[in-house]
Amino acid sequence: MKKIVVTGGAGMVGQNLIPLLIKKQYLVIALDKNKNNLYLLKELNPDVEICLCDLSKTGNWQKLFSGAYAVVDLKAQIASKQESLFYKNNIKAQKNILQACKRHNIGNLVHASSSVVISVGKDHYTKTKTSSELLVHKSSVPHSILRPTLMYGCFDVKHLGWIASLMEKTPVLPIPGSGRFIRQPLYVIDFCNIILRCLDMKPKNEVYNIVGLEKIAFRKMLDNIAKERKFTCVIVPFPVPLFRLLLKAYAWMLRRPTITADQLDALLAGDEFPVKQWNKTFKVPYTSFKKGIRYMYQSPNYQHSKRMISPH
Repeated sequence: MKKIVVTGGAGMVGQNLIPLLIKKQYLVIALDKNKNNLYLLKELNPDVEICLCDLSKTGNWQKLFSGAYAVVDLKAQIASKQESLFYKNNIKAQKNILQACKRHNIGNLVHASSSVVISVGKDHYTKTKTSSELLVHKSSVPHSILRPTLMYGCFDVKHLGWIASLMEKTPVLPIPGSGRFIRQPLYVIDFCNIILRCLDMKPKNEVYNIVGLEKIAFRKMLDNIAKERKFTCVIVPFPVPLFRLLLKAYAWMLRRPTITADQLDALLAGDEFPVKQWNKTFKVPYTSFKKGIRYMYQSPNYQHSKRMISPH
C-alpha cells in the first residue's frame, strides 16, 4: 500500500481529498496543528492516520515522510491579524517540509500554491505564498505546483462558506460596493481530482494555473447560493470605505477574524486570470458553479462542515 503524507490535511481541501485517497487504497497520514479539525477528519475517516503537530517547528513529524510515495502540501496561513503568522506558517513551515522531503528522498511533491501569486494583491498572504512557491520551485524535490483560484465546497469556513452561513442566519447581508467584481470560483472536488492526477503523473517541476473556467460577478454568486438554499436574506450594497472600517472593527473584536481588510482589498483588486484548459491537461471535467453548489449542499458532509473552526 502506497503511503501519502498530507500536510495541512485537516483544512478544506484535505477534508475533501483524503476520503478520495483512501478510496484509491492509499495509506494516508494527515499532519495539522488544528486539533478540532484534525479530530473531525479522523472521526469521518477512521482509516486515516493523524499527527497533531506544528510544521513551522522541526520534530518527529518529519520522520513520517520516510517511505512515502508522495507528499501533498496543503498547509497555508490565509488570514490573520499577525504578520508573523504568515511567515511562520507559509515560509518557515515550507522550509521544514522541503527538508523532510529531501531527507527521505520524496519523488513526488504536489504543492498547493494559490492564484494570488499572479494577482495584483500585495498583502502578507500574497507575499508569503509567492515566497513559499519559489522555495518549492528552486528545490531539488520533484514537484508539481498548483495555483487554484477561489475555492468553494464542503468544509469551507472562510470565503463563500462563511458568507453562506451568514445568509442563512441574517435577514440582511451587506456587501462591499456593487458586488460586480469578477470571481472565477473552483469547486474543491475538481481541485482534489487534479491532485489525484498529479499523484499518478510523473512530476515535471511545472506550475499549473487552476483557474475556474467561468467568470461570475460576486453578487451573482451570492444570488445563486440564495436561490439554491431558498434564503430570504436581502443583499445590500455598502460603500467600500465604510465596509472596510466595519471589517477592521470586527477584526479588532475577534481573536480569529474570518475575513480581514487585506482580504477585502484582494477581493476588490479586479483580478481576472487567463483561463487555461486544465480540464484537458488533467482529464478532469469542470464543474459549473451552479452544479457545484448543488453538489455541496446535497452532500452528507455539508452538515459536518459546520463543525470546522477557523484554522488560525
